[in-house]
Amino acid sequence: MFCLDVNFITISDNISYHLSTHLRRKLKADIATAFPSLSVEDLSELVPNKEELNVVKIYAHKGDAVTLYVLHKTPVLFELEKCLYPTVYTLWRYPHVLPTFTTWPPVLQKLAGGADLMLPGVVVPLSGIPEVKKGDCCAVKVVSNRAPMAVGTATMSSAEMRSLGMKGRGVSVLHTYMDSLWAFGDKSGPPSIPDVDTEGVEATYEEEEEEDDDEATEGGEEEPCPNRVPDAPCPGIQELSLADREEGEHGKEEGEDPEDLRSPQGSYYCSTGDPGRVDSMISHKHSPVLTEQMDALLLQCFLQALKSKVKKSELPLLTSSFLQFCASGLSQQLDIKKSSYKKLSKFLQCMQQQHSLVRVKELSKGVESIVEVDWKNPELRSFRTPKDPGIEEASVEVGRAEGEKPYHPPEITTLYSVSSRLEPLFQDAKKRKGTVLQPAEVRAIITDYVKRNELVDENNKNYVIINPILCDCLLEKSEYQEVEALKWDDLFSRTLYKMQHCHQLVFPGQPPIVKKGHIEPIDISVASRGSNKKVTMIKNLEVYGLDPMAVSVALQHRVQASSALNPVPGSKDRVLVQIQGNQVQQVCKLLLDKYQIPCKYIQGLDNKVQKPGRKK
Repeated sequence: MFCLDVNFITISDNISYHLSTHLRRKLKADIATAFPSLSVEDLSELVPNKEELNVVKIYAHKGDAVTLYVLHKTPVLFELEKCLYPTVYTLWRYPHVLPTFTTWPPVLQKLAGGADLMLPGVVVPLSGIPEVKKGDCCAVKVVSNRAPMAVGTATMSSAEMRSLGMKGRGVSVLHTYMDSLWAFGDKSGPPSIPDVDTEGVEATYEEEEEEDDDEATEGGEEEPCPNRVPDAPCPGIQELSLADREEGEHGKEEGEDPEDLRSPQGSYYCSTGDPGRVDSMISHKHSPVLTEQMDALLLQCFLQALKSKVKKSELPLLTSSFLQFCASGLSQQLDIKKSSYKKLSKFLQCMQQQHSLVRVKELSKGVESIVEVDWKNPELRSFRTPKDPGIEEASVEVGRAEGEKPYHPPEITTLYSVSSRLEPLFQDAKKRKGTVLQPAEVRAIITDYVKRNELVDENNKNYVIINPILCDCLLEKSEYQEVEALKWDDLFSRTLYKMQHCHQLVFPGQPPIVKKGHIEPIDISVASRGSNKKVTMIKNLEVYGLDPMAVSVALQHRVQASSALNPVPGSKDRVLVQIQGNQVQQVCKLLLDKYQIPCKYIQGLDNKVQKPGRKK
């Protein structure tokens, strides 16, 4: 995010000057080109012919040269890299100038603190998100107020946002209400401009929350979740996978706070576990056989790491680094969550207390390290390395080698679960809240409901008459008195929009796995290291059943460059693959050709690192 930090702004008398008549005409032409929706009268108000209009050159803390156009001691426009942007003062007078994304009020604090707008935090009205192209100037407002609160540029097109399931970074924020550029003006507050598109969104969401809480307590089917916040996962929910929980618990990265930025449509709700619901389609516990095999593999990797990889000079050793030693070189994924220990700390505690193999100590707050190893322990001394035939046979029991069992991508299906608001609509079909359905099943149920209740318009069979149940389930409050009928396609699209999005993963030879929300794409990004070095990073491989170590080795052999596994910031159990150089093209070929991952589940195919511009 570009930020105008007041402590690092430099303003000199020789770079602040009055705008001449010729330059005013040129500025008007530039504004008319950049913002064609402004009328001639609007342009005259922004750039008056006779009133004082000054140009101020400032430098941000990163060295960016910024030109401010100041009218009546209030900045109305700023220019960065030859692009004009309106300030919030200007947008409050002309809120229609820019395509505007809507978010929740708590997100504004994150934006003012330096974060960009993440797509999970965008509130999508019934009319959909605004149409933008990558790099277009756009604004950000909060629910129920049309007055924009931030200005930035779109990081991708609207089509890409929709194809990615509204995940990732949406708007790169340049300027916000309450930042230093705002403080450069008269420091006035935003006006209250009613927003028809999002009117009633907050009220509807609060009503749904209250209904969920009432159903959970009155029915006696489940205990209310303690410490529950509107957009956070239920702390006691068991049906969510490890990937889902990690997103909720450890989502902060580069200024992102997924829990604050998540809209109600992406919220998690407690489920009662009735048949046909999301939780009934997901395994709550791993099979005892798999748990025993993972325990055996974990112990084997632990002993092997102590015997062949850890040296006495490396102690004390962070437990997170030790886990990488254990997992390196495996032909199958070491998943502690599938063991009986569930956490590395519990496993190491067992190795310390029952086996006396290591001593673990918390050297700094919240960070554990292995400080001592008993190299004379009989169990460690008698352990044979994987080169011995007996160990190779034991590892085959857990999973065959990669060469013997090729990877097959999962079959991914988009599903929808019945929300509390739509439950009356599905009641005749005996589909309760939380029931997961295919889109074709939803269409069949709605069609049957319309025909049984004789709601097809006799004059025009392309339309469906809205009865009280359809009105309560599908219409916004502002439409209650206006909309009397809907087209069939509009009826189906509104129904799917109001339902909870889910996705199903089916790996060959394994039972289906259903998770709430949209599936996370494999994320490929390129970052600069130093003056002229680049690295390529790949995340979320585990979501698709890919072993990051296997992918890392395959890339290393393919491009002949060094690679490494690094922990994902904010996540305890996920790792990202990092390889030297801009290897986006090679990563894409590997994912598309060898692993056969569909293109729509890969984010960053066109990633390129922009070369830093020359300093003026």
